[in-house]
Amino acid sequence: MSAEFEQLVAEFEKFQSSIQNVDDRFANIGGMQDELSRLEATATSPDRAVTVVAGPGGAVMDVKFTEEALRQRPEALSAAVMSTIQQAVAESARKQAAIVEEHMGDDLNLVDQVLETQAELFGTTVEDLKARMDEAAPTPPAVEQSDDYSQRSVLRTDEPEAPRPAPPAPSGGSDGDRFLKNLFDEDDR
Repeated sequence: MSAEFEQLVAEFEKFQSSIQNVDDRFANIGGMQDELSRLEATATSPDRAVTVVAGPGGAVMDVKFTEEALRQRPEALSAAVMSTIQQAVAESARKQAAIVEEHMGDDLNLVDQVLETQAELFGTTVEDLKARMDEAAPTPPAVEQSDDYSQRSVLRTDEPEAPRPAPPAPSGGSDGDRFLKNLFDEDDR
C-alpha cells in the first residue's frame, strides 16, 4: 500500500508541475498581446523606391513611394509593390512567431516552422531568413526601475523636493465647525 501511495504522490507532483508550467506560460499573455499589437515590419524594395509597413497578422499599414517609383512603368511598379508587400508580411509573420515563442516557450518551434515554410515559399534558405531576422531584431528596451528600495532610502530621495503647498488659511467656519472643534477639544482634556 505504501508503494501505491508513493506512486500517487509522484503522479500528483507531476500533475502540479504541469499545471505550474501552464500557469507560467500564460502569466504574461497580456504582455505578449501588447507586443503583438505594436508589431511593425518594414520592407523596402531593392531599388529603394517602394517601402511597405506590415502590422500584426500581416496587415499592410502603409505603402510609400519615392519620386523614382512614380517614373517606373506600371508593370515594374506593380511587381515591386507586390514583392515588397510579400517581404513585409513575411517579416511580420517571423516577428510574431518570435514574440509568441518568447512568451509561450521555445518548445513550440514556431519560428523554425515559419522559417522553413517561408524558405520553401521564397526559394531561399532557413539560414538566410534567420540572418534577416537577426538584422531586423530591435535592441532590447531599457529595464524599468523597479520599486526595490533595498539600495535606496525611502525617506530621502536624490531628487529635489517639490515645494509643499501652503496650508489653507484659517477661516471663520460655520457654527457647526466651531461646535465640532470645541467638542473634540473638550474630549482631549
